[in-house]
Amino acid sequence: MGAIREQIHRFSPTLYLGQIAISFTARIKGKIPILNDIEVFDALTKILIETLNRWYCDAHVFLFMPDHCHLLIQGKRDESNLLSFMKDFKQRSGYWFSQRNLKAATTAKWQKDFYDHILRKDEDVKIQVTYILKNPIRRGLVNDWKEYPLKGSTIYSFDEW
Repeated sequence: MGAIREQIHRFSPTLYLGQIAISFTARIKGKIPILNDIEVFDALTKILIETLNRWYCDAHVFLFMPDHCHLLIQGKRDESNLLSFMKDFKQRSGYWFSQRNLKAATTAKWQKDFYDHILRKDEDVKIQVTYILKNPIRRGLVNDWKEYPLKGSTIYSFDEW
């Protein structure tokens, strides 16, 4: 029997280039509820912002649920590469998890792939942002999305929404 190969991502890499918006969802392997820890959120937010800057991207919204995260990312330049951004973010944050796992009782790592949705030009970004912000309500974690602390944006101030 041959070695198991990692599944190739479903879209052509060229679709992830430029000033486009893509919604990503990444899950923690085994659904370990680690992302709702404020230390984890702060560390991953720092890594996320560094990675956004590296790939010339902005985050309309990022929201960390206990076992997965939602990111709505926008390329800022023609040379922005959102697929490379996402792979880089998972690699950098995965390394942070591996270092933390040495000290923590819970071993956490990302699942190999992620879900993504490339927004069409006719899709309203703010509707997508609102949908993501309401995830904690649908999960029964809060009654109002503004109460949920594990969210952010490099574009909007949600206090004004």
